[in-house]
Amino acid sequence: MSAAPGWRAGPGQALRGEVTLPGDKSISHRAIMLAALAEGRSRVFGFLEGADTRATAAIFGRLGVQVQAPSAGERIIDGVGLHGLRAASESLDCGNAGTGMRLMAGLLAGQGFASTLVGDASLSQRPMGRVVEPLQAMGARIDTAVGGRPPLRIHPSNGLQGIDYKPPVASAQVKSAVLLAGLYAHGETRVREIHPTRDYTERMLQAFGWPVHYRPGDVLLTGGHRLQARDIDVPADFSSAAFFLVAASIVPGSELRLRRVGVNPRRIGLLQALGLMGADILVERAGEQGGEPVADLVVRHAPLRGIDLPPGLVPDMIDELPVFAIAAAAARGTTRISGAAELRVKESDRISAMCEGLRRLGIRVHELDDGAVIQGGRFGVGVVDSLGDHRIAMSFAVAAQLSGGEVGIHDVANVETSFPNFSGVARQAGFGLLG
Repeated sequence: MSAAPGWRAGPGQALRGEVTLPGDKSISHRAIMLAALAEGRSRVFGFLEGADTRATAAIFGRLGVQVQAPSAGERIIDGVGLHGLRAASESLDCGNAGTGMRLMAGLLAGQGFASTLVGDASLSQRPMGRVVEPLQAMGARIDTAVGGRPPLRIHPSNGLQGIDYKPPVASAQVKSAVLLAGLYAHGETRVREIHPTRDYTERMLQAFGWPVHYRPGDVLLTGGHRLQARDIDVPADFSSAAFFLVAASIVPGSELRLRRVGVNPRRIGLLQALGLMGADILVERAGEQGGEPVADLVVRHAPLRGIDLPPGLVPDMIDELPVFAIAAAAARGTTRISGAAELRVKESDRISAMCEGLRRLGIRVHELDDGAVIQGGRFGVGVVDSLGDHRIAMSFAVAAQLSGGEVGIHDVANVETSFPNFSGVARQAGFGLLG
């Protein structure tokens, strides 16, 4: 077991009240990137104060962009225009941010200077070939370490050419990298997906004034335009909401309101999956914030039943599958998850990590190459290792709320990458959780 900082978690109280969640990580990354390339001053409100998004903001500082932080959750960015970035004197450290590295690769592929993208030990083991390949097809010159892993060494561009790309695996990050490179490319850049993925990049490009034509699964843009500065109000992160949606669903007596959560249609597969299991979740006060649909989510305890998770929901809940596994383990009957092989190459091998952790807490689970078969039961006590994966750590904090006693969760420091002060917010809601 890891000696890194951990939590002691166990049954708390029924979860009650209102929860204010951190800003959406995916939108925070993109807001900084496009504001930096825009002409004029942009302000970002609700910026996620996590290690991943701070790493992205710091990278643009090294590329010659003035990024101010007058208060927590706020950034002021003086954009330098599409061609105003300057070469950095050192490698650009993405920390643990896979989103940051993949999107930055697309953005930097069209620059007239060289860059090197590096990451922490975990990110350095994550394959980047899926994003490098289409960028190379556009004319980018990118070198990787063995196995397509970081660091990514990006050579000065000799000019990019738009492509019509059909990704073999649905990935919003790959799509976004290609679109960002397309800003610098000659001609049309088009991405046609086998399954529609999150459209954050398309929506935000439009918000900054770049002509984009898209419908679910098909997006087209041309180079040669400009981005115009604007203010962005980042909604609360649905992936952060997911832990409370599941926790309140499974802990008797719970009723929580999660305020102004981003409910992008390509992000809320978990809502549909929990609905199939019998969850009681209401969507209220629907509106728009920063170009994104938002709503309050009101979740009450309800008995859940096992399901065969529809494969079509998997791409829209890939980040939420670890905590969905907790819901499955707390449900009556058997839940089958398939089509989720991408979980093998996240911050950890999430399929293996979740299955091992569930077994340690007494849950019967059969691991598949692309998912798992989980038999609902009672959580026992034990110690699990999150392997430094923030979503694994928070998922087992949820499981501990139904345990027979104390659950030790090791290696939780990386929770700060996506949900600063998770333990404090969780305790306020009623979790039994000690750092």
